[in-house]
Amino acid sequence: MTSHSEWGQETGAPEIAQTFSEQIRGRTILITGVSPGGLGYATALSIASQSPSLLILASRSPEKLEEVRTDILKTHPSTTVDLVILDLSSQESIRRAAAEVTQLTKILDVLINNAAVVYQTRHLTAEGIEAQFGTNHIGHFLFTCLLLPKLLASAQTSVPGSTRIINLTSAGHRLSPVRFHDYNFEGKPIPEEEEHYKPIPDSVLQKRDGYPTFIAYGQCKSANILFTVGLTKRLKDQGIVAYSPHPGSIATGLNRDFDEEAQGIVKWSAKSWKTLDQGAATTLVAAFDPALNTPEGIYLSDCQYAEPVSHASDPVLADRLWALSEELTGQKLKS
Repeated sequence: MTSHSEWGQETGAPEIAQTFSEQIRGRTILITGVSPGGLGYATALSIASQSPSLLILASRSPEKLEEVRTDILKTHPSTTVDLVILDLSSQESIRRAAAEVTQLTKILDVLINNAAVVYQTRHLTAEGIEAQFGTNHIGHFLFTCLLLPKLLASAQTSVPGSTRIINLTSAGHRLSPVRFHDYNFEGKPIPEEEEHYKPIPDSVLQKRDGYPTFIAYGQCKSANILFTVGLTKRLKDQGIVAYSPHPGSIATGLNRDFDEEAQGIVKWSAKSWKTLDQGAATTLVAAFDPALNTPEGIYLSDCQYAEPVSHASDPVLADRLWALSEELTGQKLKS
């Protein structure tokens, strides 16, 4: 169980940050995908309110990062905020950003992999990987592996389980498993051994130019959870655990690429809408609740443990995704 069973859908991030102030104060925390008016923005503001030693914000736009830092320092002028340019759709950019982080700090206590993209038409990363999968999972896989020495340095002097990797996911993981046979959406047939994990038919959901936006989104959100399974399996004995929170439905710029029909699908599928602070709340529980030092699950929703669909928590699939991720990045976890 979490520390506060009374917390739920309407709980806000400022309350959670204040409650876990001892777990935030004096620590080094990195958040990816931070821009004004986004989920990472709300997460950063709440964390900054509780005096972290260093808050590192990583994103693609230097102008937007600087705007967020300015907002933080207006209300929390004593907070040290460093900015790192990170484009998760380019492995070259990821390696540069990780090298920069390595120069900024000796340790990393909490890594919050918050960044995400959603596209209505098929895009590719610089390495030719379908962009939702390549950015939202593969990019974070590489970034996390490169920063592992800093996380291990934290774990050596921290309470076991308080050094954490947080991979934001979504209830959208229910839409599709990882399509190992065709993760790039090139139209390859589903092999017999994957029929058991056959996703929702492409015809059920909207497609643009043959590209099933929401199935591609479901694939990468399943990958976020499977990555979390793999991380905890490999790192728990070294004092590092990982969680995947679902923030809920929030009106952000994530679906800015969508047309009116796609926006309608998003609105129809949402049970209810949250504010940014309510959306960031589950991330803060995942990152700082001391009751989660010993994992009882991997997925959280509305500030509590929840159960993901089996195709997103199967340890066999988690190992298969790990092998694919190493292949696509040329990077192994050096623990």
